[in-house]
Parts: sequence; C-alpha cells; structure tokens
Amino acid sequence: MSFKIAIIGAGSVGFTKKLFTDILCVPEFRDIEFALTDLSEHNLGMIKAILDRIVEANGLPTKVSATTDRRKALEGARYVISCVRVGGLEAYADDIRIPLKYGIDQCVGDTICAGGILYGQRNIPVILDFCKDIREVAATGAKFLNYANPMAMNTWAAIEYGKVDTVGLCHGVQHGAEQIATVLGAKSRQELDYVCSGINHQTWFIDLRLNGRKVGKDELVAAFEAHPVYSQQEKLRIDVLKRFGIYSTESNGHLSEYLPWYRKRPDEITRWIDMSDWIHGETGGYLRYSTETRNWFETEYPQFLEAASKPIDPTKRSNEHASHILEALETNRVYRGHFNVKNNGVITNLPQDAIIESPGFVDRFGINMAAGITLPEACAATCISSINVQRMSVHAAISGDIDLLKLAVLHDPLVGAVSTPEEVWQMVDEMVVAQAAWLPQYAHAVPAAKERLSKSQVKTREWDGAARRNVRSIEELRAEKAALKQAG
Repeated sequence: MSFKIAIIGAGSVGFTKKLFTDILCVPEFRDIEFALTDLSEHNLGMIKAILDRIVEANGLPTKVSATTDRRKALEGARYVISCVRVGGLEAYADDIRIPLKYGIDQCVGDTICAGGILYGQRNIPVILDFCKDIREVAATGAKFLNYANPMAMNTWAAIEYGKVDTVGLCHGVQHGAEQIATVLGAKSRQELDYVCSGINHQTWFIDLRLNGRKVGKDELVAAFEAHPVYSQQEKLRIDVLKRFGIYSTESNGHLSEYLPWYRKRPDEITRWIDMSDWIHGETGGYLRYSTETRNWFETEYPQFLEAASKPIDPTKRSNEHASHILEALETNRVYRGHFNVKNNGVITNLPQDAIIESPGFVDRFGINMAAGITLPEACAATCISSINVQRMSVHAAISGDIDLLKLAVLHDPLVGAVSTPEEVWQMVDEMVVAQAAWLPQYAHAVPAAKERLSKSQVKTREWDGAARRNVRSIEELRAEKAALKQAG
C-alpha cells in the first residue's frame, strides 16, 4: 500500500515517534509516506532525524519529509493527525498561574476548568485553519485524527464548523482498563471485557466482565482498596466509584478538576490527592512534567537518537488507537476501540450535538459506533455539566464573544464551586489579555478588558496552590533515574 499521512504538531517528538513506529508495525504500511509539519524548525529537525534513523535501521522504503509549510505537508494526505499545543508551555503556564490567583487549583487544566477552556479558545481557530487546508489540498475524503486537547472542544469545532471527517482519540480508557485488570488479578488484558462510555476524560466503565463473569461495584471497590498502590494513588476515583457505583477512566488528578467537590478548598485537595506522581493530583502537575520532559529531551537528545537505531518490535506496538484505525480502514482487519465522535443517538441520555467517547468498530467501511447506550443517571448528569461548558466554549471561540466565554467559565463545575461571578469576569479578562497573541478572535475585546482590569476592585492572591512542586533540574532528573535503575 502507498498513501500519505500528515502529522501536524510533529515537534511533539516522543508522541510522534510512538505513532510512527506503531503504524510501521503494520506490514502493509512499509511503503507509505509521512509528512511532518510544525512551527518549530528545531523540533522538526530533531524528530526527522530520529524517524530517518528508524527507517534506515529497519531497511524500510518509508518516506519521511518535514516542513514548516503546513499546506505542503497536507497535499494529497489521506490521513491527517494533529497533536498540537497552541501557545506551547508559555501559554499553558498562564492557564495554571492566573486561575490560582482566584483560588482555582488545577492539576492539568487542558480539558475544561479555566485552563482547558482558554486552551480551547487558542486551539479552535487553528483547528479550523487545519480543516480549511484539509478540504482544499488533502486527498478527497481525508480523515482527520485529532489527539490534541481539549479533545471534545477541538473535535466539536472540526466536525461542526470545519466540515471535515474527524475522530478524536485518547488513551484514558485503555489506561483505566489496565488498572481494573490489575486489581482483579487478570493474567492478561484480554481476560477483561468492558463497555466504557461518556465524554472524553469523563468516560465510565458501565459494564465489566472478567473471563465472561460480570464484575459488580462491591467486588471492584474491595479490589481497589486492597491494592497497595492504587488504594493510595486513586483515593478520589475510589470515592467516586463508591458513590456512583461506576469507575471513571480518568486519573485521580484529572477527575478531581472536572468535579465541583474535591478541589474546592485547599485542605480538601490534600486529603484526596497523592504526590507520588503528578497525575494523581499535584497542583500544575502536568505543566511541571511537560517542562521537565522538554528539558530532558533537549539535553539527552543524543540518547534518543541512538535508541532509534533499534529494530521495530511489533510485539511492543502501543494501544494508541491511530495505527489500529488505519490498519482496519486499509486492510479490513476489524478493530474495536473507543472513539470521540458526535453523539447522534449513540448515547441516549446525552445531548445529540455533544462529542461523546464510546465503543465502536472499524473496518473498510469506516468507524461504526455501537448505538443505544444509556448511562447511569449520575454519570450522565456529570457529563452534561461539562457538555454545556464545552458547547458555550466552542461557540465563544468561533464568535469571539468574550461575554459568552465568561459565561462558559462561570458554568464550569470547579470554577463555580470556588469563585464568584465578579472573580470569574476579572479572571477571564486577565487570561484573554495575557494570551492575546494566541487569541485573534478576541483582539477587539482586549482594550476594554485592559481598561476593566485597571479599575477592578476584585482582590486576588499570589498562591502556588495546595500541592505545588518545583520543576526539577536535569541533574535532579538524572539522579532520580539512576536511583530507580539501581533499585530495579
């Protein structure tokens, strides 16, 4: 087979390498072409060198090109994959820093909450530019695979306004299933069968079967509470499991910022999180992790390049959906996964226009969703709260309506639990002014926002959050990795 895959945001070096090697695990895909594009020539050069090394080491005829000219990369592409972060770590730092001044403590801040909503405002205009290019220069009927957060908002905009065949992809379901299989003592992941449905980052394991036997709430609670690691790292998720009767796909830290109950007071935050790793609830944890990862890659790049000389091992193909979707579409080998698409009746008790994440099957006819799923009422209620925020956020990003943006932030579950309307109005003004370089649709609103900020009487505080850690130096990271290697 010979076709072209374009990867936008390919400067996300580690993830691009994973997608690349996964796809080349499919024997029929040896002759395809990868076109990499990114704003950073520096990052593009690094990732192209790594991928060229992989191709050479494995004796493949695969073509790899790299360009900062996005339209050139998209020309004739049958598949377009996006993993962009608009504004990079600079804008992301404001997504965490500014809400903290108003008492809003986020672990990740990339899906909803104040940070995720502003992230969507930066991303959506760019996503629509991608869609325009796809319609104009990509292959007829090209499929857009979106990995970029905020997943639901980006996918919503691409489908509703970009008019491109789009699917959103995430790995939260797979990670949650791995946890469940572990606590239940499964010898392999294949022993666990499950139906997981909801919205991205708020998906729910509504049916669990271990070797065909149905697993109920009490058994699952007991299994998690007995596990020596997860019982400490996932305290919040276990509490939600006890109250809802259903386990959530999302990590302890992520889930905590989508709900109004667990991060509303500093003393409550420290009660529910675990500091053994960023993903369990650390304030600004993913920002710290992303910063350290970037610094580590820049410093240790020669090691990454050397590692690329190893042969591709198909047994180590990851469970990221992209390669499996492409394999199913091109070879008709059926793949079952969980996909982000417009609802349209798939989940009966969620809004029809929402972007849902639910099971589907892929073959040469496309992605076919399993329809008619009804969520437990508490799960549906939680999802609907976020969907309403997502809808307003998308419409605000399209229209540049700063008042609608403020209403979206006001209705966010965690923001509403922590902040007053006056605080929300000022916080959004401050975030729009700080991120104006990435928010062209709000250019008309920035002067008035600055004027309001100059006269505001709303008090803020300089606060690092309830559980903040400093970014570690390269020397500290080296020492930690050496200690782990010695211990292991």
